[in-house]
Parts: sequence; C-alpha cells; structure tokens
Amino acid sequence: MHMIRIASPADFMQALDNLPRPDEDALNVARTRQCELTKPAGALGRLEDIAVFVAGWQANPRPAMDRVQAVVFAGNHGVAARGVSAFPVEVTAQMVANFHTGGAAINALSRASGAALSVIPLELDRPTGDISIEPAMSEAECLVAVNDGAAAVSADTQLLLVGEMGIGNTTPAAALSAAAFGGDAAQWCGKGSGVDSDGIARKIAAVEDALTLHLPHCHDPFETMRRLGGREIAAMAGAILAARRMRIPVLLDGFIACASIAPLVKQVPGFTDHCLAAHCSAEQAHAALLLHFGLAPLLQLGMRLGEGSGAALAVPIVRAALAAHNEMATFAEAAVATGK
Repeated sequence: MHMIRIASPADFMQALDNLPRPDEDALNVARTRQCELTKPAGALGRLEDIAVFVAGWQANPRPAMDRVQAVVFAGNHGVAARGVSAFPVEVTAQMVANFHTGGAAINALSRASGAALSVIPLELDRPTGDISIEPAMSEAECLVAVNDGAAAVSADTQLLLVGEMGIGNTTPAAALSAAAFGGDAAQWCGKGSGVDSDGIARKIAAVEDALTLHLPHCHDPFETMRRLGGREIAAMAGAILAARRMRIPVLLDGFIACASIAPLVKQVPGFTDHCLAAHCSAEQAHAALLLHFGLAPLLQLGMRLGEGSGAALAVPIVRAALAAHNEMATFAEAAVATGK
C-alpha cells in the first residue's frame, strides 16, 4: 500500500487510524518453521523473534532482506541560538556536505551493512522557530516536512532506518518526549552533542519554557509535532508512518528518532508494532522512551551520534536472523532426531 499524501492535520490523524497489521498466516508458518529447524526450541533467542517479525510484515514466511534503505534528514533549529548545543548551527550544512562525499559515520556503517543511503536536507537556510518562544513550524511547514519524509520511503524497501542531523535537536526531542509521556524537563535533557553543565541548564530552561508555552495547545500528535519539533523530526515521523502504511519494518535509531514518534505512540500505543529498537543510546532519556514504547534494544554500545548510525549497526543482526531462518535445515530434511 502506498502512502497517501497528507494534505492536512486531519489527514495525518486519519493516517494513524486502522494501521496495517502483520500477516497472521505468515507469522504462523514462520513460527512453525522455527520449531522444525535443527536446534532446540528457542535456542537462537531473539533471532527467532526477529525472523518471525519480518515474516509477518512482509507477509512472507521466508522473508528476504535484499533492499535495506537508510534515509538521513537534516534540519536547523531556532532554539540552537540559546546555546543548547556544543556545536554551531553551521555544522548541520557542513555535515550534510560530509554525507554527500561519503565521509561520515553513517556512510561507513551503511556501506558495511549493505544499506542504500540517501540524505535529504530540509531548508537548512531557514531554521525553525525557537520553540521556547514560538511554534517550531506553521501548519503548512510541518505538512511539507511530514510529506518529505513519507515521500522518501521507497515502496520496495524491505527494511527502513531513518536518521537525522540537526544542531540543537536534542532540545526539541526532549520537549516532544515530555509532552508525550510527562515528567519534568530535566529528566529528558542530557548532554546531547557534549554540552557542559551550563549548556544542560540552558537546555532545561528552553524545554521548560517551551512546555509552558505550548502544552496547553498540544491536543494531538500533529499539533505537538509542529509546535515542539523540527523539520527533520517531522520528516522522520512521516517516514516511519509511511513505512507502517506500506507494511515496511523499521529499525529505530536513537533518542531523536524515537522522540520523533513519541506523540504518535502516545496517541496509538501500538504504533511501533512494525519497529525494532536497534540500540539504546548513551543519551539518558532514550532508555526511558524505549520503556514507554515497550521495545527492548538489540544493541547497547554507548553510542550517541544519531545519523541513523545505531540502526545501521543492527542491520546485520536482522540479516543473520533471516539467514538462519531461511537457510537452516529442518529436522526432517537433515534426518536429525527431534527431542522428546
């Protein structure tokens, strides 16, 4: 199913209704196959779960992993002017140039994982509004970003991972997380790109101001996102929503990628049913988001880079799960006696 272009906030909310589910027949056949493979039941642990998960979303009990898509969205944030990042805003465009010449971590990790990478900058010369004093985006601007994200997802993709680049974007991510799941600003604000204690204090103050200003108006996911998010954050949400509509499984990256869909998960708790948590980042609030999502990370490597880097690292785990599922012999095929 192709993602319908979202023309209004009402369309966005409608896209969250009647979300596709995994194919039950494929799930059942895949589970049966796992029980017949030459191993004790459950001996491959989460690899078995991953294989069955992908089978359900592909509606194929012998799923394939030939087309893995990685998309990195980039945007700039007005709130960065409050000194909430360790880097100047010019770094966003400079890193986009680095992506395009193949020199960033996500380039190397995408190559290593066999993912096809694309990079989509979103109006880098026009930062969003400073969320501590005004909405990040107008309704029209947010719709453009959501649709840019949705349009980036190829219909033939078998596994999607999305990443971001945007100096200052852990601040709107903290605000989105607090708006969705409560708690004070301090519990959602970490070091981000490596700010010092004064920088964290400025970040907390910015998030507190943003929540005071906007929370009374955050009655639905779209309004929350346009007020507290950013262009690359809205684009990630659009891409992950499009993937669900097209039954494409998603590997979630770190704090910002997860924060992008926090308002959607608050509205539809089963929204992440098509998602695997690739890793748990070193950004303190990411683990809390994963708990709210009900997802256990595949990796925990102390990473906090963003760019989709943690998700790219988990691609080989998914490939390995499918290789074991598809290539192992059954007890009958190998003439191996089953256990009692």
